[in-house]
Amino acid sequence: MLYAITGTDIEHSLERRLSVRTEHLLRIEALKLQGRLILAGPFPAIDAEDPGANGFTGSLIVAEFDSLEDAITWADADPYVKAGVFQAVSVKPFKQVLP
Repeated sequence: MLYAITGTDIEHSLERRLSVRTEHLLRIEALKLQGRLILAGPFPAIDAEDPGANGFTGSLIVAEFDSLEDAITWADADPYVKAGVFQAVSVKPFKQVLP
């Protein structure tokens, strides 16, 4: 089943994000290589594709996991969680309708 993982950043998270970004992306790339990733990306803090120093307010990952528990376990182990980038993480079942 698909799950939507949403992380909400702490204020002024950009420095922390950048410090563990490579590790964060490696985990997402692993999901992609396994054919389990639907989409992933951050929420810019301003209406711009590259928000620069304004940074981001959170991230969204939609991926396939065997269960809600597996999705939560995966999300809890994310480098952004461990580095304190996220103040909150939500994991919910997701039903893709389109495309």
